This record gives sequence, structure tokens and C-alpha cells, in this order.
Amino acid sequence: MRHSQSLLRLWIAAIFALLLAACGGGGGGGSSSSPSTSNASAPTQSVTNTSSSTQVLAANAVAVTVDSGISGVPNMPFVSVTICTPGTAQCQTIDHVLVDTGSWGLRVFASQLPSSVALPQQQDASGNLLAECMQFFDGYTWGSVRLADVQIGSEKAASLPIQVIDPNYSAVPANCSSVGAARNTPTSLAANGILGIGVFKHDCGANCVGQAVPATYYGCAGTACTSIAVAEDLQVANPIPYFPVDNNGSILMLPAVGSNSEVALTGQLVFGIGTQSNNAIGNAQVIAVSPSNGTFSTVQNGTTYTNSIMDSGSTGLFFETAALPTCSSPNNSYYCPVSTEQLSALIEGVNGTTSSVSFDVGNATALSQASGSDAVMPLLAGPAFVTSAIFDWGLPFFYGRNVYAAVEQQATPGGTGPYIAY
Repeated sequence: MRHSQSLLRLWIAAIFALLLAACGGGGGGGSSSSPSTSNASAPTQSVTNTSSSTQVLAANAVAVTVDSGISGVPNMPFVSVTICTPGTAQCQTIDHVLVDTGSWGLRVFASQLPSSVALPQQQDASGNLLAECMQFFDGYTWGSVRLADVQIGSEKAASLPIQVIDPNYSAVPANCSSVGAARNTPTSLAANGILGIGVFKHDCGANCVGQAVPATYYGCAGTACTSIAVAEDLQVANPIPYFPVDNNGSILMLPAVGSNSEVALTGQLVFGIGTQSNNAIGNAQVIAVSPSNGTFSTVQNGTTYTNSIMDSGSTGLFFETAALPTCSSPNNSYYCPVSTEQLSALIEGVNGTTSSVSFDVGNATALSQASGSDAVMPLLAGPAFVTSAIFDWGLPFFYGRNVYAAVEQQATPGGTGPYIAY
């Protein structure tokens, strides 16, 4: 997930999508004057597996809502997560935690945890108390690494390392605060936390094992924090591979959107792939991703985007193209075509599997003027952030699809992860 701000006044706060630097993606925002959304149509999507908001939740599933959340930002899927002191019944359920297939690891705010839910701090073999600076492309979250029993629906990961975001923990190191704006409050993050359930087990992996990576992991004593290398099993972790069952991946199921926008919708997050009757892979297309960074390729209008990602934490589709005009400054993080553009692209996995996808791009300003209070906006797209090699398939891609994320090294009926499928 990535973080990109804009000033679209008809949406309550800055519109942004969160893309962790480890995974790439996201963006958001747009404003200017353009024709009414009466010229726009619903996205045309080739859907094999569709989901229904009326399905009864199984034991391995939890409800996902796309609603106005805590800041009125559109296209953000939320889930509730229960955090407990390890081995106890001292727990707190936190709602409006962002479901993010473009990152890995759970992050919640210290302000959301009562004093009764005491979480022990993670320590390395040398006794260093661990803290983390999680970098965004334009900012960061800072806080300690804690151990918690994490329950999502009926699934539970025991003593999982999570980041507890807390601007008052120790002193934020200079090489962390210099990466951009602080995203250390629910308002600045537009969520009460982030549930990273992408294709990797840990948020830094082998990169942080052999050497200290600046502005990543720290050992802290008092107000002094020093960058250190951290063993992989001590790092902030994706909870899914640590469930006792249904631990090889997940499926984000969101219903199709029948108009340019909707006030809200409800879907579900299903754990496991091919482990229960409700998570069979069926005829979904398996798109293998790079085992080092989780990317695949997208070809659109003759341009190949080698760093493509599948990122439910991004509020739109984000890719660089000269074929679509951007909205006027300062709201230039979204595209503003005169009328809805019908486009297509070819997704290609590292396994050689290809999949043709059609999608529509609307005028972000016209959409906001017509439906500014709606949380579900499937026509949002904008220019890529940081590098033109990114094609970020954000939340609009997920509407009307079942999107699978298979965790690295975990066996599934579709093969061993990492891969995405739909």
C-alpha cells in the first residue's frame, strides 16, 4: 500500500491509499470541473468468480465493509480485529482496520488498546527491545513491536509480532522521521490499523536479517534507538500463515457495483485456499508473482508495467499514461477524462499465465461532485506514484471478483505461493 494525499474538498479528508515501501502501489485524490457523472457507466469487468454480500459467514470468514470509515475516504475495505494479551482473555476488538493485500503484517494504534490489554515487547537474542519505522512513499508509522494473540473471525494467531503505532514511544529516530509525514494517528492514516495479508510472511524478510536496514527496525533503550538487523521470526508478521488451519492464503470477496458509486457495501474475507468448501480455487486464473517483491507485469496500451501489484489498500487503479488527463492541481492524483473511458490491459504472471482485464476510468471530480458521500467508487484511477513502472490494481479491481492471495512457501491446490488469482 502506499500513501498519496490530495485536497478533494467533497471528500472529508485527504484521499489517499496506503502503500508500504516494501510492496509498491496506491495513490489517490482528484479535483477540477468536468461533465456530470451522468456520462459515466459502471466498469465492465470480465468476472469468473463473483461474490455475494448475502452469503452466510463460515467459521473461516469475516465480514468486510467498504464504508465512510473514520475519515470519509472512498474505496477502503475494513475488517474488525481482536487483540489479546497473549494467553489471556484480556482483549480489545478494533474496528475499521484496513484490509491490505499489498502489504504484510498487522499494525494498530496504541490509542486503541486499553491498559488492560498489556502486550509484551518483542526482544531479540541480545535483549534489544524492538521498534519499527514502517516507511510509506510519503510518510511513516512508528512504534514498538509487540506480541499479541490476534483473532480475526474464528481464526487465531498466537503471540504474533505486530506493530503498535505510537508517536510517544521512545524518540522517533531522525532517519525515520525524515522519510515524510507522520501517519501515527487514526485520522492521518484514515483507519484504526492495517491488516497486511499479502503474499509474504513478514514485512521485511531476509532483507533485514543479514544487516541493519536504515529506517526499518531498531533496538531501543530509553530514548535512544539504533538500527539493527532482525531475525525473520521476530519481525512484524502476516497473521494468516500462523493460523493453526486455513493458513495458506486468503480470498477477498466483494460484490459487483451496479452503478458509478454506492454508499457502502459488504463482502467477506475468507481464510485458506482449498482448505474448506467455501475457498476452493475453482477455475480462477493463477498469476504467479515474483518471490522477492510480489510483483507481476501488466501491458496496457502498448506499455509494459513490470512492477505491477494487486493492492486492496489503494483507493484506485494507478498507472502512468498519456492517454488520460489528470485532474487540475492541487487535486491531480486522479484522472479526469471528459467522459468515462473504457480500457483494457493484459496481466502476466512470472509463470507465463496471462489474463485480459477490461476496466473503466471516470472523471474523479465529476464523480465526487455527484456522489461525494459515497464510499464505493469503482471508476477511480490516477497516475502512478514514484515510478512509471508501477501498475497498481487497487480496490476498484476487486469489485465483483474473488481475489486470492497465496502466501509464500505454502502449498495450495493452485500451486505453492506466492501468487495471486482471480
